[in-house]
Amino acid sequence: MHTLRFLTLLLLVAIPITPIQSASGTRRDVSGVPTILILGDSLTDGFGLSRAQAYPALITQKLRTAGYKFEVINAGVSGDTTGGGLRRIPKYLTQRIDVLVLALGINDAFRAVPIEQMRANLQAIIDRTRAKNPNVAIVIAGMQLPLFGADSYVRSFGEMFGELAEKNHAALIPYLLEGVGGDPSLNLPDRIHPNTAGQRILAENVWRELEPLVQKASATPTARVK
Repeated sequence: MHTLRFLTLLLLVAIPITPIQSASGTRRDVSGVPTILILGDSLTDGFGLSRAQAYPALITQKLRTAGYKFEVINAGVSGDTTGGGLRRIPKYLTQRIDVLVLALGINDAFRAVPIEQMRANLQAIIDRTRAKNPNVAIVIAGMQLPLFGADSYVRSFGEMFGELAEKNHAALIPYLLEGVGGDPSLNLPDRIHPNTAGQRILAENVWRELEPLVQKASATPTARVK
């Protein structure tokens, strides 16, 4: 119980919600440019690091290196939940979204939010995004709760992401923290949030599923750097 409270306090650190920004944290005019929105929590926000060190900014670097002209929006807010993401998504839907990376849920689990409520919130985010952007590609970032045993809640939580991906014909990152979770050398002293090396691995985990979608979308003339 004490461990759960400790993790909850660390993961639920709240920061103010900011205007729409690029992955590096600077405000950008993204009109006419294919856009990748990464909606997440502290893992996406880059808790304890600069925005330039968080995986969304590293994804931007990969896109540029590969010659793709996409804008990446880091919509990560430390401490955010699926409910918070649902409340925030409307402000991002004032522009075209070509790819939505949905990386929320772990803070709900630490608050023991019912699985079906999480599922409903994530589905509503997808539905609202598709209502405005019918051709949007969806990537769902899965999470796991290995520290808390193998009870039904833990199993249902882990399975929920794959089920949502299948239902919505979305790409699935099986475990966002694959290769990072539990490794002290890849995390900050809290042993929860990735350090710069850990964020680089997160970027690889995301890129593995994101790149095929980018390749498909790159058929659009504005998606290639000239």
